[in-house]
Amino acid sequence: MLHLFDGMDFHTGIMLTFALFFVLLYEAINGFHDTANAVATVIYTRALSYQLAVPMSGLFNFFGVIMGGISVAYTIVHLLPIDLLLNVSSAQGLAMIFSMLLAAIIWNLGTWYWGLPASSFHTLIGAIIGIGLTNALIIDSSVVQALNLPKLIEILLSLVISPIVGLLLASAMIFILRYYWSNTKKRRRLHMTPKEREQQDGKRKPPLWTRIALILSVAGVSFSHGANDGQKGIGLIMLVLIGIAPASFVVNMKASGYDISRTRDAVNHLQQYYKQINVNHSNYSISNSEIPMRKLKNFNCELSQSLIPIHLASLLLSNINSYDQLSPEQRLNMRSLLICLSDIANQVAILPDTTKTDKIFLNNLKRDLLSTIEYAPLWIIVIVALALSLGTMFGWRRVATTIGEKIGKKEMTYAQGLSAQMTTAVFIGIASYTGMPVSTTHVLSSAVTGTMLVDGGGVQGQTVKHIIMAWIFTLPVTIILAGGLYWLTLQCI
Repeated sequence: MLHLFDGMDFHTGIMLTFALFFVLLYEAINGFHDTANAVATVIYTRALSYQLAVPMSGLFNFFGVIMGGISVAYTIVHLLPIDLLLNVSSAQGLAMIFSMLLAAIIWNLGTWYWGLPASSFHTLIGAIIGIGLTNALIIDSSVVQALNLPKLIEILLSLVISPIVGLLLASAMIFILRYYWSNTKKRRRLHMTPKEREQQDGKRKPPLWTRIALILSVAGVSFSHGANDGQKGIGLIMLVLIGIAPASFVVNMKASGYDISRTRDAVNHLQQYYKQINVNHSNYSISNSEIPMRKLKNFNCELSQSLIPIHLASLLLSNINSYDQLSPEQRLNMRSLLICLSDIANQVAILPDTTKTDKIFLNNLKRDLLSTIEYAPLWIIVIVALALSLGTMFGWRRVATTIGEKIGKKEMTYAQGLSAQMTTAVFIGIASYTGMPVSTTHVLSSAVTGTMLVDGGGVQGQTVKHIIMAWIFTLPVTIILAGGLYWLTLQCI
């Protein structure tokens, strides 16, 4: 691993250290900010003491990151403006990375201090939007085109829909348990609070099978949280490494000849498809002799000029079986070209005449185009897993108190805790493996609220109001904060 940083000067090494520290700090804050989502119900139903629940949550967060893949890791990356993605190794790109992370850290620490279960992912999305909009104003480009709007809309919809789904599913589950699973004395114990259980049966712990289910659910929520939120840290670290040490990280240096051939085939297929649909490309035709390699940087990703980057990528990929055969500058150009081609595929996919079958075809091409530049070495996955899991050991109590004591008017029953936990574990688990970035915090907080509305005598309006206001203000605050930091940073470099 260390050989990847050979030849790095002192100044660059300091920048890399600070950038990695910021990412890992963000992940650690994410850990203790969101640990409460996993441990609150299991602690307040006395299924586990916090001395056991918190380390257990940290352990399963670790395994979640390790085993969760990277399907979500690059989702946030593609919200950034295409010109910043193409120039992430420039001073402008580095300013973007530091501003984005610092804004997310500031808001996360603020909401944690006030004990509000706000979403770390929601915070990061706001920071990215702020940078995209500020970048558009600085370079005097279209604000509408400043971000990947289809992807942004998809993510914002998931942030709106996921808490509603969490609330409805948990409400349905507690309703079923209350009215269809309470016809015997043994089953009615599930609807006791810990205090009622102690008064009636003289026992502090939940019934055996209920306790087992609660413990399994906390493991599931923690694992799902690691699999989903940990991947965001992986994507951020890869942005940092690409920006500061591009020679070793802009492409996957361990990509096999087969991987590279898949990318080459995708470029050729995109070229063939592009010509078949007769897109207007200004009657521009090219040949190998017309575009020398010195013009590799002279391209844009507009649909009308698409043949140029397609052809340049084809030239770079021809007759190579390893990225070692390319110079560091050519690797950087290779990454820029492949991102550009992915953006072109997106543009073609949204054309009015593009059929559903063609859209599926183009999505498959995008996956192959990006397969050797959207990757994560094992050591990066491990350090993100460690940061997230160690972060769960500290600071969890503030938010846990809000979830466990301040949402409902009455003490949480075993059935309510189980319904909220199971809903969250299943929903976040499905989201992680389908590549849908959602908020663990939003889902669980809404699930607890749903159980209290159906079976808990209602909710504490003031607390729910504060949580909703934090969710509403997260985007505008982080947009302004990240945009302002980005502008100030650019003035200083």
